[in-house]
Amino acid sequence: MPLDQSTIEARVNAGFERANFIADLGIRPTACGPGWVEAELPILPRHFQQGGFVHAGVQSTLADHTAGAAAATLLEDNFSLLTVEFKVNLLRPAQCETLLCRAEVLKPGKQICVAEAEVFAVNNGEKRLFSKTTVTLAVLPVAATLPR
Repeated sequence: MPLDQSTIEARVNAGFERANFIADLGIRPTACGPGWVEAELPILPRHFQQGGFVHAGVQSTLADHTAGAAAATLLEDNFSLLTVEFKVNLLRPAQCETLLCRAEVLKPGKQICVAEAEVFAVNNGEKRLFSKTTVTLAVLPVAATLPR
């Protein structure tokens, strides 16, 4: 049975709040619905690599986590997700004020879920696609994802 919008929002917000690295980077969700999530990251000097571009790891992290959040909107209770693979196409170097990401589930599943995320850079109000990521996630019972 599909989740209602308030449950989806609570699940997405909790997933971002519990991820310490995501909070350290400054990534936050902005909108969500069944099978999709949008997130943003205001760019700070610490997000740049040595050449002055947003680090590929920052873009990859934004895409991976947002894709996982999108997949989580379709999960049954007592299940969690773990990324098993992702592929990032960095289309151009990012120099921007803000990164925006939109992730959508391509194929939900009981064992494997596949999602796609697009990362856009925003400069002076203009939005431009900077990377595209495909993420494969394993669907696991909650007990299997707890630290040992």
